[in-house]
Formats: sequence, structure tokens, C-alpha cells
Amino acid sequence: MLNLPARFDDLRGKSVWISGGGSGIGAYLTEGFISQGCKVAFVQRSDATAFCDRLEEEYGSRPLFIKCDVVDIAALKESIAQAAEAHGNIEVLVNNAAWDNRHTLDELTVEGWNHMMSVNLRHHYFAVQAVAPAMREKRSGAIINYSSISYMMGNAGYPSYTAAKSAINGMTRSLARELGPFNIRVNTLSPGWVITERQKTLWVGEDGENLRKHLERQCLPDEIPPEAMVCPTLFLASNASSMMTGQALVVDGGVVVTG
Repeated sequence: MLNLPARFDDLRGKSVWISGGGSGIGAYLTEGFISQGCKVAFVQRSDATAFCDRLEEEYGSRPLFIKCDVVDIAALKESIAQAAEAHGNIEVLVNNAAWDNRHTLDELTVEGWNHMMSVNLRHHYFAVQAVAPAMREKRSGAIINYSSISYMMGNAGYPSYTAAKSAINGMTRSLARELGPFNIRVNTLSPGWVITERQKTLWVGEDGENLRKHLERQCLPDEIPPEAMVCPTLFLASNASSMMTGQALVVDGGVVVTG
């Protein structure tokens, strides 16, 4: 079970929908919301049955797993409708799913570019579009869009990914302005280099040199575990952040500054 340093009791009973909620950071987010007594639904391309089994055993509450590829917008919207039917209209939306594939300027095709936009940006917009009518009617809601500090650092090696992650901040600000009159809050959470199993396998490197160099740039010396994203996300979903909207909350150990 997660050992969180804080609880957000106003989240109990809330209907939550998370993209990519069965692996990586997303799995920790699903568990975090379950630990607060939320009714959680999540989408994931790969099978997450065993993950749901564990959460049910440990917390006595089973998230609703819906197999879905977020690039399929019709299926994405159907998953939100299915979650609303099971748990009530979505009150907290977490757009987390992403894919940080590496590529050079010369090798990326038009098809590759379109796919990177689809998997890293487009689904955020259409998930918000799907939940907004019920949130407007209720005149409340919290939307958290996951971005990344990668574009702030000016990293090379994945320009389509950094383009998408930068665009999420612009979209968040515009949607915060549009939905604010309905008391719907829209914020971005921008993680630093969170060391998930995927990151260990693909990017940390066998000798760990890539990670050591990155940690030298952080103010805080420790690597960032995925569970470090849970409380910041719960905070943005909770009334603890009731007057925050249109903001980018950076959780990166002190690599970049936004002021």
C-alpha cells in the first residue's frame, strides 16, 4: 500500500478518470486516488487485471479498468461514458497517458509526427471535451493535464514530444479561462525525470551515467520515484487548491524554474 504523507478527505467518493492509469506514473495515480476513497476508472492499452486485483485486495475497492488506446478518440469518449455510467459523472479528470519515443529531426515522418501528437496531446483535448458538459452543469470539476519539464530544459532527441508537452501548457491556460466561469479548474502538472521501469530500461543506461548527470542538475540530490507525483496530483484535484487554475505545477527536484 502507498504510504502517503497527506490525505485529501474531500476527494472521498469522487468519480475519477485517468488515462494510462495501469502502468508507470499512472498506476501510482490510480492507487493514490483509490487510497483516498475515490471511485476510479482508467484506460490502458495493456491488460491491467492483475493490478486491479491487487488494489481490490489491499484497499477493498476495485478500479474500473477499460482497455483503450487513447489515440482512438471514439473509444476514449466511450470509456468516459462507461465510467460515468458506473461511477457517476466524472468530477476529476487526469490526462496522464504519454509516450516519450526518441527520434532525430531527419528520421521523423509525417505519420510519426501525427502519432506523437495523438498519443501526447490530442487525447487531452477530447477527454476534456467529453467531461466538460457534466462539469458545467454541476458547476465544478478538476482537470489535471500531465506535461513535462523536457521542453523547458530544451532537451534534444524527441522534438515532437517536447512540442506536444509544451502545447499542453498553452491548452491548459486557454481551457482554464473558458471553463473558469463554471468553477472548473484546469491545471498542468509537469514532472521531472521520474524513474519508472520504462525509464530504467530505456534511458537510464546500464552504467547509470545518464541519471547521474541529470541528478547533478537537480537541487535535491535524490532520483524521483513515481509515487512522488501522487500527492501533487491529489492536491490539484482537491479543494486544497480551490483557487488554483491555469497553472503549471513543476515537480522535478529543482531542475527548472518557471518564474
